[in-house]
Amino acid sequence: MDVYVFLKERIELIRHFYDAASAPFVDTKRCIEGSLPPYDNPPYDESGEPAFLVEWLRADVEHELVGRSAVSMLSDALKQAFVNWEQKTWAEQPCADCFKKAFKSGFVAGYVACFTEGFDLDWSSCPADLDVLKQVVLARNSAQHADLVLDHLSHDEKSLRSHPRPFFVRPEDEGANASLSPFLSPTIHISKEKLYEAIEHVDRLGIWLQQEIDRRRYRRWSRPKAC
Repeated sequence: MDVYVFLKERIELIRHFYDAASAPFVDTKRCIEGSLPPYDNPPYDESGEPAFLVEWLRADVEHELVGRSAVSMLSDALKQAFVNWEQKTWAEQPCADCFKKAFKSGFVAGYVACFTEGFDLDWSSCPADLDVLKQVVLARNSAQHADLVLDHLSHDEKSLRSHPRPFFVRPEDEGANASLSPFLSPTIHISKEKLYEAIEHVDRLGIWLQQEIDRRRYRRWSRPKAC
């Protein structure tokens, strides 16, 4: 089975989901910022705050939640692709127990170790950025364990040690070394641009790994030595 075909379908679905689900929130913010209907007649207010600030902030949080949902879907799609490649490749399937140490760093690191041992793959030739893929998983994990403050999701200390320059951050935080400011943890921010870039890396991985597997399609590999 060509796992990549199904992975490609899933990531195209994620793109469509993000665009469709985020559209009303993007439009709300655009109308408020441009004083367009129905936000062209602000009510009288002596507070000094911008008009329709509550509505803008709500739309911004809802937009952020769409991004978190999309990145969670992307992480799950990547994991299921690895699982299917594993199941369709080895006569005796390896598992997380085979590479316990590697899997402790996440399923991306675990499966990289697994496929390296089984296929003697040279991951330096992989066109996908594995660091970005690992951060997709970390963002998903953080989103799934968010607290009641939905609009504030920060990179934790452990993830910042592994990725001092996080991928999913607001534009003003890009390039900053977060490990130098442990008390100013940047917020996890899933923008359309970053989400699409992450999707592109998943797509590159899928194409490359499927090709590497297809080159060995006539051999049912035995369980890797680490098992």
